[in-house]
Amino acid sequence: MGRLKLWITFSFITLFFYFMYAQQNFLGEQLKFERVQMAYTASFENLKNDFASKNIPFSSYSILLRAFKAEGELEIWVKNENTDFKLFKTYKICKPSGTLGPKYKQGDKQVPEGYYYIDRFNPVSDFWLSLGINYPNMADSIRSTATNLGGDIFIHGNCVTVGCLPMTDKIMSEIYVLNVLAKNNGQEQIPVHIYPYRFSEIKNSIFKYMFPKYVDFWKTIEEEYNYFNENHKIPQINVNNEGNYVFDY
Repeated sequence: MGRLKLWITFSFITLFFYFMYAQQNFLGEQLKFERVQMAYTASFENLKNDFASKNIPFSSYSILLRAFKAEGELEIWVKNENTDFKLFKTYKICKPSGTLGPKYKQGDKQVPEGYYYIDRFNPVSDFWLSLGINYPNMADSIRSTATNLGGDIFIHGNCVTVGCLPMTDKIMSEIYVLNVLAKNNGQEQIPVHIYPYRFSEIKNSIFKYMFPKYVDFWKTIEEEYNYFNENHKIPQINVNNEGNYVFDY
C-alpha cells in the first residue's frame, strides 16, 4: 500500500510538471514555424512597449477578444490576475461576410454571434496565420434545426472571407502573437465574444425593424455587453435547455 501511494504521488507530480512544461513551452513550439517567427520578430517589441504604456505586465497577461460585425471591428482587452480588463487595441476587420444575425447552418456565409473561445492555432494556414473559434458551441447546436451547422470559423489573414473574421496579414501577425503569448502565459481558454453591433438605443431601434427575428436573442447578449462595459469583467456564461445564454454575475 505504501509503494502504491508513493507511485500515485510520483505520477501526479510527473504529470503536473509535464503539463506545466507543455504550457510554458507553447511559444517555443510555435516559433518552429517560419510565419510565426516573422510575426514575432515584427510585433514583439511594439507589443511590449504598448503593454508598458498601459501598466500591464507583459509576462502574465490574459486577453479577451470582442468582435462587432456592423462596425467591422475587433477589440483586444487585456488584464493580469489583480486587475480588471483594459482595452488594449481595436483592429479593423478588413472584409464583412453575410448579414447581421447568428450563424445556423453550413453555407450561409454568416459570421457567428455569441460566446466562443480560441480552440486552434494554425501557423501554416492557407490565410497567413489563423485562430480557430469553437463554432458551433452548445447554444448554436440547440438553437439550430439544420443537419449541418458548418464549422471552421477563423480569425485569419489574407483579407478574404466566407463567414470568418479576416484581417490584413500585418494586423493578423500581431493578433496571433498576442494570443500565442497569452497561452504561453498560462491562459487555458481565450474567450471570443462576437456581437452583431455595439448596442445602443438608436441602433436597437434601427436593427429591430431590419432583423425582427433576432431581437430576443440580441436582448440576451446585450445584457452581458452592458455588464462588461460597466464592470470590465466577464460573468460566468451558461446555456439553458432552450439554447439561450444565461449569465451569473
